[in-house]
Amino acid sequence: MHKLLLDRVPERVRKKLGSGSCACLLNGRHIFSNIHHEATIVMACNARIRHVIPGIMRAAEELDAVVAFELTRTEGGIDGGYTGQTPEIFFTTIVEYAEQCNFTKPFFIHGDHITVKNTSAAETETAAALLQAEIDAGFTSFAIDASFNPLPDNIAIVSRLAKPVTAEEYGLEVELGEVRPVGSESDLTTVEETETFLAALAESGVKPQLLAINNGSKSGNYLEGEIVRIDLERTLDIYRKVELYGLSGLVQHGITGTPLRIVGKLAEYGIRKGNIGTLWQNVAHAGLPLDLMDAMRRWARENRCDIKYATGVFKTDIDSIPAESAHQIHDMAYREAKEFLAAFHAKGSASRLAQAIQENDCG
Repeated sequence: MHKLLLDRVPERVRKKLGSGSCACLLNGRHIFSNIHHEATIVMACNARIRHVIPGIMRAAEELDAVVAFELTRTEGGIDGGYTGQTPEIFFTTIVEYAEQCNFTKPFFIHGDHITVKNTSAAETETAAALLQAEIDAGFTSFAIDASFNPLPDNIAIVSRLAKPVTAEEYGLEVELGEVRPVGSESDLTTVEETETFLAALAESGVKPQLLAINNGSKSGNYLEGEIVRIDLERTLDIYRKVELYGLSGLVQHGITGTPLRIVGKLAEYGIRKGNIGTLWQNVAHAGLPLDLMDAMRRWARENRCDIKYATGVFKTDIDSIPAESAHQIHDMAYREAKEFLAAFHAKGSASRLAQAIQENDCG
């Protein structure tokens, strides 16, 4: 199986990895086009702090699961974002851990939330530059997020920015309906605007594989007493619509804090990629040395900002924590990843992917 999948590593990526690498870094498009018919969710992990990565890989290896690693524009832009990880640094980090951990399962590296918040030329050019930097770094899947804009502008922006992704035939995710942070209100994505959006993209020659929607989830840690409100029926209605346009499925944001009993249902309603970010930050923070966490909290208080923004400021200290602390984070990430992979029905998805590819080759 591993040899079969290694043969599918994109040529651009293979040149970066080197001929001797066993890292099974595949094209996101190739993955979803072969497993979209299954009620399986690919767990996409925003690894803001590197020490969670080995635990995630260990769980995926044990459960024979496809996974993804991703960073958003704010987490890891060309300037490193608030985590201090440029696209090149993030790619290198993921691949080095894959080699060190003898990780044999298929994965992809995803540029999440390449955001365009307005129609200015500067905003679009910044997003285009990040997209190209991620392609050059070795990413194989991309989310162009112009959901902050009115629908016609969203369509125009995505149609323009998607061209290099389409040229490489890489995985493409688009977004309709901005997912708001915890404690705020937002409007759910509708079936009608989904059809308008996808029909217009199809007319411009853009064929995404995944659609991220607002189905009621929130990003970040849920506030005390806040209720998780995910509209599963609306999600299913939208999934049925996107299938008609050839998409593989939907993307779920805001999984941190969502009960596993709800997470376990998402695959049945068309969710094919589940983004988990804040959870891994929480796991890492729980294992960092106490004096380092105290310093990070003090910095966040003094600067009146979320502690996530301390990640890049303290990156050198975080990366060089004692081995004992790093192993503690590995173990916690492993346990969390196993639970979510099981809830996502992802156990065995790597072997099922290989089988689907083999059958399509024979067909």
